[in-house]
Amino acid sequence: MSWNPTQNPEYPTASADALETLIIPRARDIGGFEVRRALPSPKRQMVGPFIFFDQVGPAEFITEGGIDVRPHPHIGLGTVTYLYQGEFEHRDSLGTRQMIYPGEVNWMVAGRGVTHSERTSEETRHTRHKLFGVQTWIALPEDCEDMAPDFEHHKNAALPEIKDGGAHAKLILGSAYGETSPVTMQSETFYADVILQPGASFPLPDNHEDRGIYVMEGTIDVAGDVFEAGRMMVFRPGDSISARAGDRGARLMVLGGATMNEGRYIWWNFVSSDRDKIEAAKEAWKAEDWENGQFRLPPDDAGDHIPITPEMERLFPKKK
Repeated sequence: MSWNPTQNPEYPTASADALETLIIPRARDIGGFEVRRALPSPKRQMVGPFIFFDQVGPAEFITEGGIDVRPHPHIGLGTVTYLYQGEFEHRDSLGTRQMIYPGEVNWMVAGRGVTHSERTSEETRHTRHKLFGVQTWIALPEDCEDMAPDFEHHKNAALPEIKDGGAHAKLILGSAYGETSPVTMQSETFYADVILQPGASFPLPDNHEDRGIYVMEGTIDVAGDVFEAGRMMVFRPGDSISARAGDRGARLMVLGGATMNEGRYIWWNFVSSDRDKIEAAKEAWKAEDWENGQFRLPPDDAGDHIPITPEMERLFPKKK
């Protein structure tokens, strides 16, 4: 859908059976803050190419607190970080050292292998601060799984905005509503941050095969059903879908795109269409050959890393 808000469109109304899947994410506490994981789930591995979706926070750190995710590896995916509150520093094996602030985009393509860490800055650790945002992984097409790793950062002002009365959307990735994000994508995708005033409506694009909504704040009504914060809805292809905010307004992440030609294997931080590539990545990380092996450590964060433990390996037994 090339939706032009200046044309004052009539919003589509979905039928009651347009909802294909409702996902209630699992909540976990990681180092003093809460993470809610919607993807992958028992009901859905992916929405379009999105294979991992974590709501991070909201969390408040009082003194000397923050996040310290030590260097760890990825293959076969792209990671995108989008914050509403707070900040942290990204460092990777390409030599990138990049702060990320609310409304900005860190897009790291792992390809055949990359390592990165995420840490709260020293300056912020000494103040009372909050962290709230979303981290997602996007599975790469098969012909891009072995590409060279890459990293992009885009400021808030670079992302297209769509406004219509009480609806305000920022296009983070891909193409929708006649706009295209500056982030380089390897597959058909859309991903947007949507803020709705009380009673305001927002349509999903109808030119993407897979489409979903995650409610970050408030409530929405879709075809007479009300969904509260912390819910992901996945809709049938082709149906006209519109979300209307409740009396407290709402904030949504809308996402989707073309489906993958087949499922993906996923274990720890590795995603691949080929299970043998995951086994090879596991062995390469355990070998810790940072000079000649598949992985390097971030040059300015090479003092430690997250190892693979026997407990982790039991979750993904070797192929027989």
